[in-house]
Amino acid sequence: MRFARLFESLRLPRRSRSEISTDPVTGRTQFRKPFFILASTVIGLFVINIALGSVKIPLGEIFSILTGSSKDSIWADIIWQFRLPKAVTCVLAGSALATSGLMMQTLFRNPLAGPDVLGLSSGASLLVAVVILASASSQWMLPISTNPWSVALAASAGSVLVFLLVMAIAQKIKDNVSLLIIGLMLGAATSSVVSVLQFLSKAEDLQAFMIWTLGSVGGTGWREIQVLAFILMIGIMIAFLSMKSLNAWLLGENYAQSLGVNIRGSRFWIVLSTSLMAGSVTAFCGPIAFVGLAVPHLVRLLIETNNHKILLPAVMMGGASLILFCDILAQLPGSTQILPLNAVTSLIGAPVVIWVVMKNKRSVVI
Repeated sequence: MRFARLFESLRLPRRSRSEISTDPVTGRTQFRKPFFILASTVIGLFVINIALGSVKIPLGEIFSILTGSSKDSIWADIIWQFRLPKAVTCVLAGSALATSGLMMQTLFRNPLAGPDVLGLSSGASLLVAVVILASASSQWMLPISTNPWSVALAASAGSVLVFLLVMAIAQKIKDNVSLLIIGLMLGAATSSVVSVLQFLSKAEDLQAFMIWTLGSVGGTGWREIQVLAFILMIGIMIAFLSMKSLNAWLLGENYAQSLGVNIRGSRFWIVLSTSLMAGSVTAFCGPIAFVGLAVPHLVRLLIETNNHKILLPAVMMGGASLILFCDILAQLPGSTQILPLNAVTSLIGAPVVIWVVMKNKRSVVI
């Protein structure tokens, strides 16, 4: 009974009990306004993302193209083959990375945890470096490096290998802190190998790899989006099925176990979901920093709750909004130049997180 009361208190928003009605209908409607704001932001930024670009297309013509009533084939190709896939990729990648970050922060009870704490991004970077840097110097591997799907497959394989290694280690240890440290060390080890490959590679190959590490949502077509959406759907379904155990993890491992949570099974599914989402986004878009770390904290400023039934969909919309916004800035409206997505996310995100920490410390405490 004592644990149940404590668990119930953590599920409530951080407000006084007198301000919160126990009526289920009222409990649902109190978050309608924040959800409406997030949904409107996603839709608005999605439209702006499609409308902006090096080629100016009137907004009315864009709606005509989307409804199939436009007769301008050139503008239609620009929208359907370039801008719309990029905007859809922003939504998918932002939702997946933000959800992964929320799950890792809850599992490890660490506000600085993100989807890359398990070394998945580093593992993906290692095999991508092998394909781009090492294969370029070996003629027998040249056909692999010229395959347009080779980078995505290499990044996926790297993430999977690191995931299997982390899960094998997780079976031997019971402490989440030790698992976090091991994940960080795996990331450091793979990064050192990548540094050696960079030092030994040619300048043109190094440039290609560095462009990949800067992150981009503009390199996916509809075929890649179908694969990405399928994998992300599986990861997000696992995340929603793990909502109850995530709420229990807020109390710590011992309390979660006392509430009947299968510790090993729950940790396996949470890590699997994170690996699927973060690994697939890294495979098709490259490593995108900051989103998984900062979005959960920013969403908690708008929705003051620790209940994952509310946080998960809110964080998904927040992640989609952030990447859409950063991609709009990266396009440099009115210019033909495009900035690296990672540079924009970090440039915007780092000051925001510092301000959040200094303004309200409670907002970053799980």
